Amino acid sequence: MFWVLFLLLAWAGVLLACTRLLRAADHAAEPAGKAAAPPGRTRHHHEELSLYEAAYLAGGPRRVADLTLLSMQRQRRLLLAHTGWATVVDPVGRDPHERSVLGAFGPDGQEQVVSVRTAAERDPAVRALADRLGDAGLALRAEAEQGVGEGIRAVRQATWLVLGMMAAALCVPAPGTTTKMILCWFSLPLILTLGCLAIARAEGHAHSPWASPAGQRLLVELARERGEQGSLTAVALRGLRAVTDPELRAALAYGRRGRQPRQRRY
Repeated sequence: MFWVLFLLLAWAGVLLACTRLLRAADHAAEPAGKAAAPPGRTRHHHEELSLYEAAYLAGGPRRVADLTLLSMQRQRRLLLAHTGWATVVDPVGRDPHERSVLGAFGPDGQEQVVSVRTAAERDPAVRALADRLGDAGLALRAEAEQGVGEGIRAVRQATWLVLGMMAAALCVPAPGTTTKMILCWFSLPLILTLGCLAIARAEGHAHSPWASPAGQRLLVELARERGEQGSLTAVALRGLRAVTDPELRAALAYGRRGRQPRQRRY
């Protein structure tokens, strides 16, 4: 019955890894400012969200950059061509995000959309926006997201531990114990680890990787009331899928799938 020791080691690794993942997931789901919220009151409402904040919660820094470009284009302060080039019309930024976009242009006032978007994504204004949403409990905090990732890696390692311990148990002579019995016993911790990984994967696809549960609820409310197709709110929530103009959508899509602008002149 020496193989039972291998089974116990496998269970120990599995339980530790799954506990770590569950704690990390619970920490990520807990609003940062929960303790400061007045009892019996909802601390946030979707009407309090700006479009930039909604864009970050729904799609992260890239969505914020796309929203800024589209907003400036609709105000005729920036021209976006389907060839993937942007031209400045009004060089005065009205907020930090617009100033980050304008700062990416050269002296001739023209630049590739992909370059402008990249600069806007990495601007400190986006980082400040993320910190503000994180402090409000609407965005996932960086440490919480990192903890979930480490928990998932721990469960994966535990899966390999179970397989290794099972192989070792099969190599040890066990009078009166069949191979089928050993496989059945080791299948239990293996099912647990695979189940945790499947749930983590499903949860990751079902929810925004940027918004906390509280932020996700606000996005749902906002989409229900102001998510008309083609509006800036719809773009903030759903990205380029909500852009109805095909040429404008083509301009913003350059650089996403390896496509580069073909020309610079309009």
